[in-house]
Amino acid sequence: MTHTSIRFGIIGCADIARKVSRAILLAPNATLSAVASRSLHKAADFAKSNGFPPEAKIYGSYESLLDDPDIDAVYMPLPTTLHLKWAVLIAQKKKHLLTEKPVALNVAEFDEIVRACEENGVQIMDGTMWMHHPRTHKMKEFLQDKQRFGQLKTVNSCFTFFTDPDFLKNDIRVKPDLDALGALGDAGWYGIRSILWAADYELPKTVTALQGAWEDGKKATFHCSFLTSLTMSITAIGTHGTLHLTDFVIPYQEQEASYTASAKAGFNELVTGWKPLPSEHTVTVDLPQEVCMVREFATLVQNIKKKGAKPDMKWPTISRKTQLVLDAVKASIEKGFEPVEIVN
Repeated sequence: MTHTSIRFGIIGCADIARKVSRAILLAPNATLSAVASRSLHKAADFAKSNGFPPEAKIYGSYESLLDDPDIDAVYMPLPTTLHLKWAVLIAQKKKHLLTEKPVALNVAEFDEIVRACEENGVQIMDGTMWMHHPRTHKMKEFLQDKQRFGQLKTVNSCFTFFTDPDFLKNDIRVKPDLDALGALGDAGWYGIRSILWAADYELPKTVTALQGAWEDGKKATFHCSFLTSLTMSITAIGTHGTLHLTDFVIPYQEQEASYTASAKAGFNELVTGWKPLPSEHTVTVDLPQEVCMVREFATLVQNIKKKGAKPDMKWPTISRKTQLVLDAVKASIEKGFEPVEIVN
């Protein structure tokens, strides 16, 4: 930790906050300074079990943490239904915001949150961790290689995991009053983000709950579920090449991550095998992807605090496009799976 480290407070003790707490502890430019829960006892237990430094502050209300002048940034792992209220208040308290996804219940709420951040000069970023993995940047280089990959034509993304009866009865992600978007907002956010990522964040012209299309012929699908086996894959198919990986949300191993790329592949003479074979690429890392996320967020906050920079709009712009597509898919479901045009 340095004297310029960004001092993080966490409001809420959700399971995902354990992972991000560790990320903040490991990030070279961040420090874990406080945690708040509606129960002081729960906050104290969370801090103790997650390795908070002894000087970290423990609060029995979210408001108390937000009033702490020694907190630079807040990580918010609250249910989506609560995001609008607390995100706006965080911004009004001049705290930078790292929020769990989905950012909001809909794009209207999203815009209200971002407007509050802009008006108060604070950075916002959503917690889509895989975007910050070095493998993601290496794969992007392959997708942008016109000789090896060509023009993107198809993307298929899948993120599902099988849940037990207790999850389906009690988890906040299946309770409409807490997280009204369910599997769509939780797992589907990743599928939408991966499709937009592969398409250079170009929004599709239309979206339905069954299929979508761009004007130039690109099409993409994603599948999200709480009822099928753990799966998190991306396949992006170009005119010349294919990118494939099967662990895009959380890599199989923290220290390295791999993907497969094939370029101008065909068959051998007897059509008994591929020629050339797909190549597997492994990216080794010094820091987990969630630490890279915290480091980048903290760097953006440092630029604002120390250099007078304006909040970087790259991440909220990407988040908003993800939210737009999510809104359109939900609208398509509610309209009997009719196509829904995306209006940016």
